[in-house]
Amino acid sequence: MNPTGNTILITGGGSGIGRGLAEAFHKLGNQVVIAGRRKQALDETVAANAGMNSLTLDIENRDAIRSFAAEATATYPTLNVLINNAGIMRPEKLLAQQDDLADAEATVATNLLGPIRLTAALLLHLQKQPSSTIMNVSSGLAFLPLALTPTYCATKAAIHSYTLSLRYQLKATTTEVLELIPPYVATDLMGGASDARAMPLDKFIAEVMKILKTQPTPPEICVDNVKGLRFAAESGKFAAIFQGLNAAMTDVH
Repeated sequence: MNPTGNTILITGGGSGIGRGLAEAFHKLGNQVVIAGRRKQALDETVAANAGMNSLTLDIENRDAIRSFAAEATATYPTLNVLINNAGIMRPEKLLAQQDDLADAEATVATNLLGPIRLTAALLLHLQKQPSSTIMNVSSGLAFLPLALTPTYCATKAAIHSYTLSLRYQLKATTTEVLELIPPYVATDLMGGASDARAMPLDKFIAEVMKILKTQPTPPEICVDNVKGLRFAAESGKFAAIFQGLNAAMTDVH
């Protein structure tokens, strides 16, 4: 991926990793468009970064994604990078979950169906560009789950699998498919912003941008902090790491 000269759409760009990526790409001179449900967060981010733009998007709504894609491509015809970053993470106590599975279904709609639908809605437009990139944000927990958040981990594992298939199907085209695999990062997701065990957001973004500037860009973008999770199975330490990670977590209240 060329880190400059792009028109980049980032979902969930008003906070956390999405905002960090948006600001980093914006500083490199890219045209950055952030999207999300929380207009206040979008407005605050745009106000702090002159020249950045935003569009509202309900990533859970199938019909809204179609109309959003039409608006985005009409407003930004040079759009050539899609970063599927929007996501939610909710603890689930499976023995006492809601009858309607509201948390699980919202997580699947946001984390899995959302990126699949938005990719499908924008793919033809991206294919018309001289070169384009789709970056899907998964998680280290796609490779070694946190039992406290079973549906979140399952959706991220599915995004990893989907990304592999998408990359293979697009291998003969001008669209590059990347996967960003974050570790536990200090954001508002699950209260990580105040957890000393989380990787500082600025350090995570800096390491990601350094990786993106290498040529060719690796298909999986893994900072050092996530490699223990990403390669737990390959290292032969999966069972030990799984037990240690989950034993350290308290029950869902």
